[in-house]
Amino acid sequence: MSGSPAPAARAAASPAAGHLLAELDPEQRAAADAPLGPICILAGAGTGKTRTITHRIAHMVVDRGVGSGQILAVSFTTRAAGELRGRLRAMGVPGVQARTFHSAALRQLQHFWPAVAGGPLPRPESSKIPNMMRAAGRLRLRPDRAELRDLTAEVEWAKASLVAPGDYARMAAASGRETATPAEAIARLYAAYEEVKWEAGVVDMEDLLLLTAAMIEEHGFVATEIRARYRHLVVDEYQDVNALQQRVLEAWLGERDSLCVVGDPHQTIYSFAGATPRYLLDFPRRYPDAAVIRLVRDYRSTPQVVGLANRLVQAAPGTRLVAAAPDGPPPVWLECDSEADEAAAVASRIRALIARGTPASRIAVLYRINAQSEAYEAEIGAAGIAYLVRGGEKFFARTEVVAALRLLRAALRSADTDRPDGLADTVADILSALNWRADRPSAGSGAEREQWENLAALHRLAADLAARSPQAGLAEFVAELGDRVTHEHQPTVEGVTLSTLHAAKGLEWDAVFLVGLADGTLPLVHAKTAEQIAEERRLLYVGVTRARTHLILSWALARADGRRSRCPSRFLDDLRPVRRGLGPAAGGRGGAGSAGTTGSAGTKGAAGTKGQRGAAGGTGAGDGPSRGRSAVRCRVCGRALTGAQARVGRCDGCPGDVDGALYERLRAWRASTARELHMPVFVILTDASLQAIAECRPHSVAELVQLPGIGQVKLDRYGQAVLDLVAGRTPPAMPARGLP
Repeated sequence: MSGSPAPAARAAASPAAGHLLAELDPEQRAAADAPLGPICILAGAGTGKTRTITHRIAHMVVDRGVGSGQILAVSFTTRAAGELRGRLRAMGVPGVQARTFHSAALRQLQHFWPAVAGGPLPRPESSKIPNMMRAAGRLRLRPDRAELRDLTAEVEWAKASLVAPGDYARMAAASGRETATPAEAIARLYAAYEEVKWEAGVVDMEDLLLLTAAMIEEHGFVATEIRARYRHLVVDEYQDVNALQQRVLEAWLGERDSLCVVGDPHQTIYSFAGATPRYLLDFPRRYPDAAVIRLVRDYRSTPQVVGLANRLVQAAPGTRLVAAAPDGPPPVWLECDSEADEAAAVASRIRALIARGTPASRIAVLYRINAQSEAYEAEIGAAGIAYLVRGGEKFFARTEVVAALRLLRAALRSADTDRPDGLADTVADILSALNWRADRPSAGSGAEREQWENLAALHRLAADLAARSPQAGLAEFVAELGDRVTHEHQPTVEGVTLSTLHAAKGLEWDAVFLVGLADGTLPLVHAKTAEQIAEERRLLYVGVTRARTHLILSWALARADGRRSRCPSRFLDDLRPVRRGLGPAAGGRGGAGSAGTTGSAGTKGAAGTKGQRGAAGGTGAGDGPSRGRSAVRCRVCGRALTGAQARVGRCDGCPGDVDGALYERLRAWRASTARELHMPVFVILTDASLQAIAECRPHSVAELVQLPGIGQVKLDRYGQAVLDLVAGRTPPAMPARGLP
């Protein structure tokens, strides 16, 4: 792909940008008014990237004479694409194609495939599971539901990474993929899946992209027509592009370079699915003439939230977000005795926020995996608070919403003129047939409240449309709903959002609860490599930057069994405030006691440590260094260490001498011991402790106890086994016992 300027596209930036750019900040304005050639916008969380690219597109059309139909804007979700279209329509710029990669590819395939292939396009199937089950059956495999889901994810990764079945085993090993099923078996299943799919005459989502790229690459008339139609490309969330999507993008572009990409490497959280920030970070190298503009003014979050986010990713100068919002409350840290207490404490604080005027729809509870939602659903529902689980049943597929849409369409076709004059009142009258009333019910089951909220969301859409367009009637409202159904653009439902961190990306709330922040959950126990750990850290960063004002971070010291064996997430080590004389707030890593907690929840989920209820939510007494415990020093240069370096026992810049063979023996022993004792591997010894052991190779108890992470309990239970491994001896099997 050429990086040279395209003469027809290289229009100079306008000397005086039009009125469309007047309200942008200097960096946004520079991005919106940059020349039509390659441009890379590095947009931090909350810096107004959607505002910037919509103004850039509108400026291209209104002030530079670019035809709106010549622009293709690509995003990763139908919601984001719908928001782009909606904003552009409001700015008087309809006609721009804003689609997901898959939607754009499907549209092009439907148009060109009959001419290219001489027949209809195979039927697209959104789910791989049925054909994966058939492929497994051919190989006489009987994976359970969870195994089938994991195997399907591996096939999706391979296809997104342009890895063929025959290359899967080699490429999976090179990429560090860890699977319960041997790579050779997955490769055979992948090949069988492709056979089953083509025999059935269907294609999957990755096939749509692969066929589109191949069609453009191999048929000149297709390439000519597509490139003549779409002369300018905009790609949002470019840090999440995978190899297959990049191939399609390059096919669309050809030798041209009128490309605008927008992304944030700190929000790369889909590497497990093949996404890579490489294309974003290498953009200036591929396009030496590209304009690179960084947006750093965060208009979403308070300085307190922004400061924590910067520290979390250790943002370098020039990349740090700068808060434009006014001051707000400090982040709240909640340490709880158990997961049940944590859920109760969160529900209690949500109730207090709502009582003080924060709408439920502006509150979110974010967690690492879906399985964590159950406890919060139970506690929030028991508190009489409406909630919705993001990623559950789609809004427009819900029974009461389907019935409402049917009634609205029927009302539009009817000749009934005896209806209220205003659109909102008309819609309320129609919804009354479903026993809906505008007054919020004061009683009823959780399901009944949820149904009321869903219909209320439709009524609010009608009121919003009437406010924007006073002359709009039922026909316009039904048309808008049809557009929303097509693009899965659901309205805001008045309820607390429960969501995984992945599903929360791109959204924001006034108050965000980040829950379950314990090692083994975040980072997930399966994250082992440095890159996997880094991605887990970025996932927490995404969660932090969803909060506008209130940010509450919580963890539990025990699971349901009551054993206080869990540690706060290692990512919190350098973030939590420090109490003088007591170390990091909430007791530090490995400690189950409540000394030094910033806010601890007792057995009923109330604020405060046991015996000190009501004290939760403070920021800690003082922010100085820890006293009362000996400082950890670098074993190479002797410098005092804190945080992650203290756990390793060495400065990042000092050379290490890890015995690789010993490190692998230690990992194998730890995995075997974890299986015998039925506990997570990190509970035995962390990766940092294993690395320190493999570096220092202690030969005595005195040497071993000097290493970070080796306390008396660890020493008593695992010390002799570790010393045996260092000496090259095989340690005896561990007796079954409780968690340390």
